[in-house]
Amino acid sequence: MPETGSESAQNEHHFVQSVLRERIIEHVFVGEALRRLWQMGVAEVEVLRSEFDAGGYDLVLSYKDVVRHIQLKSAIEGGKTSNVTVNLKLAERPSGCVLWIIVDEKLTFRGYRWFGGLPGQRLPDVGGKKVARQTRANKDGVKGARPGHRTLRRGDFEPLATLDAVLQRLFGELLPPSGT
Repeated sequence: MPETGSESAQNEHHFVQSVLRERIIEHVFVGEALRRLWQMGVAEVEVLRSEFDAGGYDLVLSYKDVVRHIQLKSAIEGGKTSNVTVNLKLAERPSGCVLWIIVDEKLTFRGYRWFGGLPGQRLPDVGGKKVARQTRANKDGVKGARPGHRTLRRGDFEPLATLDAVLQRLFGELLPPSGT
């Protein structure tokens, strides 16, 4: 076992506890988003969570007439992750989008990557993207195709630096222009 606190121990911890890490990131994102919306005077937001990823999304956020089905992804800042897989069923949802959250080793949010349309628009077409592969190989060592999933590269996403930018992509302009 790697020495506690070493880089390899941290990497192993993130790998072994990946489901827990994903849940923490989701909960923190929802909490931070709701807090920021509250600060903006927006309280009539609904949050729904999917029990499992059969519909292509992890989370639903709605505000007024905008309903966002969100597939959440995460990566460690400076890590090797250069692409993510997206479930094609997400494109069947109104205003489907993918939010890739970049965190540091302590799970502090460091940035975001956005793939989606304007509020009310469907997910941009991903049908022509590379078909994703299974994460585990079969008995012959072959990682089979996942026909219902596509691979998106980091460059397919728009980098967003702040939570406010994410909320603007999700719901459009939330605050009236200054001076009105």
